[in-house]
Amino acid sequence: MKIKQIFHRLIGLSLLVPLAACKAEVLAPAGDVAARQRDLLVISTLLMLLIIVPVMVLTVWFAVKYRERNRAAEYAPDWDHSTKLEFVIWAAPLLIIISLGALTWVGTHLLDPYRPLERIEAGQPVPAEQTPLRVQVVAMDWKWLFIYPDEGIATVNELAVPVNRPVEFTLTSTSVMNAFYIPAMAGMIYAMPGMQTTLHGVFNTPGEYKGIASHYSGHGFSGMHFKTFASDDADFRAWVEKARAAGGTLDRPRYLDLEAPSENVPPMSFAEVDPQLFARVVNMCVEPGKMCMAEMMAIDDQGGAGLAGTMNTTALTYDKHQRRGARAPVLGWEPFQVASFCTPEDSALMFGSGALAVQPPADQSPLRGRALTPPRGLLSLSHDTDMTQLDPAAGQARNF
Repeated sequence: MKIKQIFHRLIGLSLLVPLAACKAEVLAPAGDVAARQRDLLVISTLLMLLIIVPVMVLTVWFAVKYRERNRAAEYAPDWDHSTKLEFVIWAAPLLIIISLGALTWVGTHLLDPYRPLERIEAGQPVPAEQTPLRVQVVAMDWKWLFIYPDEGIATVNELAVPVNRPVEFTLTSTSVMNAFYIPAMAGMIYAMPGMQTTLHGVFNTPGEYKGIASHYSGHGFSGMHFKTFASDDADFRAWVEKARAAGGTLDRPRYLDLEAPSENVPPMSFAEVDPQLFARVVNMCVEPGKMCMAEMMAIDDQGGAGLAGTMNTTALTYDKHQRRGARAPVLGWEPFQVASFCTPEDSALMFGSGALAVQPPADQSPLRGRALTPPRGLLSLSHDTDMTQLDPAAGQARNF
């Protein structure tokens, strides 16, 4: 019987053998930000162990000393209070909590992901003339898009950065919330549709590191990871030139094709990128004819667009219901497009009345009703040429 139990235990322990190949990147980081986060984690754990370890030891000691068979143990049925013991029980945890609170408060502000880096590593501040490498990140279904605006290139599921140079990530998402995480470089940061988040980090050691999506986002989540290459400036420039030599252009139509859900996408690169693409992704207006959020907010700032704004532009499916399988209208109305915003005088000249006429797209049913007259001062906006926002003071459109 004993041999059988030993055999079963050996089988159970054998399941732990694959863990020997795991790379402890969180505890062995390659960048200064991740190293400081590691130190915060270790110090916090040690502070908590100052309470946990004595409690575990005392639990065993009390169980052994005051067991029923130990007749030599002191028996004090009327004991109910000890000032010294109460002081230790309350003072020690209180000091630990104060220390943890102070450590967390200071560390949270120093390691704020939005805060530009002040040093490359311990004892080496960021040179005044050195600018961070800008990388625009888009979390897609189910892949990562990296745009290098200063280099004019883009990659999918492959990231390269130079060592000892700060990196400034700006992140967004196409459909659902996700989380961007390179354990060896910096902490995790969320990417959300219609919003832009920021993360600063740096690599101090060359090598190949793993980047992952650490927030479940659907069927292809398990394959949503990428390789990160940290190298010296010469190798990084060679990598950029290789991406440029590969050719390809990432414009709005190509982005819409890439945005469609796909799994386990191999790395790819683009030699040219639409300079407005990331801004349009954030403003959810990559599709032709769709109003950008910046324009919509400018209209709202001038008083709104009345009924015309309730079902604005071509089906504002910002959460990509149609791309993720849903087809039914959310509100029950057939989607329609607001062609333009005019003054009552302009509308009268064009349509012979003081109301703004709204024409539905050719592939959709006629609109049941008419839109109300919008406030004066709203001008026609072009959604296919350049991003614009209204200037409330002048009542004119200007470049975004």
